[in-house]
Amino acid sequence: MPDSQNKSRDAAESIPLDSLPGHAIRRLQQIAVAIFLQEAEPHGVTPVQYATMQALANAPGVDQRSLARSIGFDTSTIASVIDRLEARGLVQRNLDPSDRRVRLLSLTHAGHAVLTEVVPAMRRAQERMLAPLPPSERAEFLRMLNVLVTANNVHSRAPSEG
Repeated sequence: MPDSQNKSRDAAESIPLDSLPGHAIRRLQQIAVAIFLQEAEPHGVTPVQYATMQALANAPGVDQRSLARSIGFDTSTIASVIDRLEARGLVQRNLDPSDRRVRLLSLTHAGHAVLTEVVPAMRRAQERMLAPLPPSERAEFLRMLNVLVTANNVHSRAPSEG
């Protein structure tokens, strides 16, 4: 085997995955989704659907592009999420009176009801995610996580505005 291949193989074999922040963040995201789905299973709401519904409750009448930017999703992903929520009768699209090409989004009464029902499950999921940390370290962890997200937002394929 050529010397350059040996060096490349040796370098790759000597990097422990648990020393890589990207690997840990990816694993934590997988765990966070799994915990959320376990808690929210009776409501049939995914983390992305929850974020969409909560954002619509926070800012009713927002257009799809603004919604996507506010929660850091690309417009094609948010379109399919909205389609599924609309099919369940949880979200409605209305014409923008000032620009008939634009659809304004809002939760329906059923959407508000589901959101109200899923909030306790979402809160339990957040608590479970942070449970391994002592309560005194949770705020600092969230602060540091938000520093990383904010500082690296420009590198996202779907940067958020918030």
